[in-house]
Amino acid sequence: MDTLTQQIGPDVQSPAPLPDASAAPLLVARRVHFPAGWHIAAHRHVRGQFLFATAGAMFVRTPGHAWLVPPSRALWIPAGIEHAINAHGELHMRTLYLNADSAAQLPAECVVLTVTSLLRELILRMTSPLEAADQQGIALIGRLAVLEIRRLPRCGLELPMPSSPDLLARCEAILEQPSLSDDGGPITDSARTLYRRFRAETGLSFVQWRKQACLLHAVRLISTGLSVTDAALELGYESPSAFSTMFRHRLGVPPRAFLAQAEKS
Repeated sequence: MDTLTQQIGPDVQSPAPLPDASAAPLLVARRVHFPAGWHIAAHRHVRGQFLFATAGAMFVRTPGHAWLVPPSRALWIPAGIEHAINAHGELHMRTLYLNADSAAQLPAECVVLTVTSLLRELILRMTSPLEAADQQGIALIGRLAVLEIRRLPRCGLELPMPSSPDLLARCEAILEQPSLSDDGGPITDSARTLYRRFRAETGLSFVQWRKQACLLHAVRLISTGLSVTDAALELGYESPSAFSTMFRHRLGVPPRAFLAQAEKS
C-alpha cells in the first residue's frame, strides 16, 4: 500500500496515491493533519519518505526499532520499510517522497535527522496549497531540498527493540510508562542470561536501553508542551537540574535549548 487513505478517518485530510519511485517527479510533497492520539497503521511506500511535522511529535515503529520525531527533526524512511505512526499532540505532518535516484544518495537505513531552518521553509513552500499549481517551481525547490537533506546531521532519537517475545513484552511495558526505575515485573530467567540475550538483540545493556527510552519520552513530553520541571518529575529525576544534565549529555543541548531549536527551525 502506498497511500494512507485506509488508515485515515473521514475528518482528516488524505493524500493522493504516489507515483512510482522510478518515475518523475524527483520529489512529491504532501501535507496532512491528524488529531492528538491518532494511529496510522503499519504500511510502506515504494518511494523513500522524509517524515517531518511542523507541530506535534511522532512515535514511529519499524521492524526492530522505535523512533521519536519531534518538531525540528525528521525521520528518513527508505523505500519498502514498514512503519506505523502514533501522533502525540495535534500533528501537522509534512512529508517528502523521493524517487529512486534521489533516495540512493541518502542513508540505506532509517535515521532521525535535524532539520535546518532553510529546509523547513522549503518544505512549507512545497506543501502550501497556494503553490500546488506551480509544478515547475515545486520541482526547483525540491532539488534544493534534496541537496539540503543530504547535509543534515543525525540525532540520537532511536530505540532498538528486541525480537524475543518475552524481552519485547518487557520493553513494551516500560514504554507504556517510562521511568528511571525498573518495574517491568519478575525475571524468570537468571539475570545474567536475560541481560546477555538483551544485549545480543539490541546492542545495548538493559540499563542503557531504559535510559534511552526515558530520553525519547522526555523529548516527547517537552515537545508537546510539558514543562522541564514536570517532565523531570514524571521520569523520576530528583531535580530539574539532574534531568537537564542528562538531556544535555545525550543530545548536546539542555531541554530549553532543544525547544528553542524547534521554534527557530
